[in-house]
Amino acid sequence: MLQTLERTIETTIQFNPMIPVMERVVRPTKRVWTYQDYLDLPNNGCRYEIIKGELYMSNAPSSAHQFAVTKLIIQMGSFVLQNDLGMVLTAPFEVHLAEDTRPVQPDVLFIKAERWPTTEVKFFEGAPDLVVEVISPSSVRTDRDIKFAVYEQAGIAEYWLIDPKAQLVEIYTLSAGKYALLGQFVNDEVIQSNVLAGLNMVARSLFMKR
Repeated sequence: MLQTLERTIETTIQFNPMIPVMERVVRPTKRVWTYQDYLDLPNNGCRYEIIKGELYMSNAPSSAHQFAVTKLIIQMGSFVLQNDLGMVLTAPFEVHLAEDTRPVQPDVLFIKAERWPTTEVKFFEGAPDLVVEVISPSSVRTDRDIKFAVYEQAGIAEYWLIDPKAQLVEIYTLSAGKYALLGQFVNDEVIQSNVLAGLNMVARSLFMKR
C-alpha cells in the first residue's frame, strides 16, 4: 500500500512540474483517499491534508508566512490565555471535519474551553470555533476556494485569511450557513472578531516590514 501511494505521489509531481506544491492534488488510482492512506504516507517533510477525498500537500512555508503565524499565535494566544477562553494551536495539528475530510491542518485554530477535550489528544474531531490560513503564492486557490468551502460547510464560525504579500487580513463569519465578510483590515486598523471579541490586534503587526 505504502509503495503504491509513494509511486502515485512521485508520478503526479513529475507529471505536473509547473504546478505549485500546495495546488497539487494527488489523485490515486482508487476513487478517494482515506485517513488510513494518510497514515501510510511517508514522513518526508511535506504537510498532507485530505479534503473531500483528495490529497493536498505543501512544502515548508516562507519566512513571511511563518512570521505572520508566529505573531498571530503570540497575540491571539496571550489574549485567550489571559481570559481563559480556550485553546489556540498551530499546524501541524490534525482537525477531523468529516469522514472524507481528515485531516486538515489550519495554520492557526482556536477552540473554546468548553469544547476542548480534558485529556491530551492527537487530533480534534469536529469544527474549531475559528481557523486561520496564511496565504502563500502557491496556496491561493486552496485557501480562498477549497478550504473556504469546506470550512463553511463544516460550520466553523469564523475564518481568517491573512495575505502577507498584500499585508491584508480578511475575516469571514458564518451567517445562515454561509460566510459573510466581516471586514478587511490593513495598516494600523484594529482587527475585529466576533468569536474573540475584545481582541486588540493591529493588522500591521502581523507582517514583516517591507
